[in-house]
Amino acid sequence: MVPLLTAEHVRAAVPPARAVDAVRDAFVAYARGEWTMPPKTYVPAYPAGDFRAMPALGAGHALLKWVTSFPGNPERGLPTVSGVVLLSSAEDGRLVALLDAAAVTAVRTGAAAVLAAETLGRDDAGTAAVVGAGVNGEAAALTFAARGREPLVWDLDESRAAAVAERAGGRACSREEALAADLLVTVTPGREVLLPEGSLRPGQHVSLMGADGPGKAEIAVGELARVRLYVDDWEQASHGGESAAAVEAGVLGRADATSLGDVLAGTADGRTSPDEITAFDSTGLALQDLAVALAALEQCDELDLPRVPL
Repeated sequence: MVPLLTAEHVRAAVPPARAVDAVRDAFVAYARGEWTMPPKTYVPAYPAGDFRAMPALGAGHALLKWVTSFPGNPERGLPTVSGVVLLSSAEDGRLVALLDAAAVTAVRTGAAAVLAAETLGRDDAGTAAVVGAGVNGEAAALTFAARGREPLVWDLDESRAAAVAERAGGRACSREEALAADLLVTVTPGREVLLPEGSLRPGQHVSLMGADGPGKAEIAVGELARVRLYVDDWEQASHGGESAAAVEAGVLGRADATSLGDVLAGTADGRTSPDEITAFDSTGLALQDLAVALAALEQCDELDLPRVPL
C-alpha cells in the first residue's frame, strides 16, 4: 500500500517557508552535482496544450512527474495543470509515495519565485507584487506573505486578484502599480508580453514564471537582453523558457546567463549594484518537485493519508 498525498495534504505538509528552504537546498545540491536531472520531455498536444515528463534523482530517491499544461482549461471549468508525482526509493526501486502534481507544482513555483527575488533583489527592496492570480500566482503571493512581505496582486480578473490578495494578507492593485514593484513575480499563461523593452527600472527584479514552454513569453527579447539574467537551468531555459526567443534571435548566449543554483552555492555572483536590473527565467525543474516531495514525505506520519494498492 502506497501513501497518496492529495493537494490538501501537500499544502499541509509543506507550508511556504518550508518550501523555500527545500527548494534552496535542491538548487545547491544540483549546482554541486549531488542531484541529477535528465531533460524534461514535452509531449505536444497543441494548440490545446502539452504533457510533460520530468525526472530527477537525489537524496536517495528518484522522482517522475507526469503533468499537463492546458491553458484553455479554466474556461471549461478544468484546471490548467494536473497530473501525478511518483516518488521512489533509489536503493531498491520501491514506489514510496504518490503526490498531486498540481499542488507540488504550485508549492515549488511559489518558493522558487520568491527565493529568486530574495536572492537577486536589492537589500532595501520594499514592495513585492505578483501578476497573475491563478493557482501558481496565489502560491507566490502566499510565499511572499510567509517571508514577511505584504504582496500586491494584479490579475485581469479583478475579483480573483482581490480574493487571492485577501487570502495572502496583501491587497489587490492596478497593473501599473504591480509592474513597478521592487520585487516582481509574473505568473501568467505567457501569451502576452507584459514587459516591453525599456519597461523595467533600475534596481528592479522580476521572476518570470509563466513562460515555461515553446512560444510563450512575458518579457520582450530586447528587454531580456538588457538586464542581468539568471536561469534555473540553462538547457531548459534556452529551449523552452523566456531565453529561447532571445537565443534564437542571436542576442543571448550561454555566457550571458548565470545559474541561480551557482549563486546560492556561492560559486557565482548575484546582484552587483543597487541599480542593476535582474531577471530570473524559470522553466520549472524536476529537482524542485523532488525537494517538495521529500519535504512532504517527512510529514507522512503526521497526516491521515489514504493508501492505494499497486
